[in-house]
Amino acid sequence: MQKTILVVTALLAMMLGPIAAAGAGVLEAKVSISSQTMTVRKHGRVLYTWKVSTARKGYVTPRGTWRPKRMHRMWHSRKYDMSPMPYSVFYHGGYAIHGTGAVRQLGRPASHGCVRLQTGNAATFYALVREAGMSNTRIIVTN
Repeated sequence: MQKTILVVTALLAMMLGPIAAAGAGVLEAKVSISSQTMTVRKHGRVLYTWKVSTARKGYVTPRGTWRPKRMHRMWHSRKYDMSPMPYSVFYHGGYAIHGTGAVRQLGRPASHGCVRLQTGNAATFYALVREAGMSNTRIIVTN
């Protein structure tokens, strides 16, 4: 009897292990500096690929992997003349993914370091992060 319980427990652990691991990265936003795009995946499935603007010459968009730290439906940059940052998802210090009115610049470096999106896309991403939860979201910035 005890051996049967151990076998069943081991089988359940093998079956549920991948499910528990998948929950760790329910939502993923991968920003590519070289292609100036952000690809959003949920449970590994691509939902969106959007044009972005990252840091222009003289500024930097840090590379790495983070979880969101805070979110604001509307934020104003204290560092850059109270510039509006709608649907901000802050992931590393003062760096955020947020909406912009400078849509003609999307697809090329233009920011002070944040990841800029068309405001409607930023609203969609913001809603996805709220739904998944910040602890279940990963933001990855690569070259």
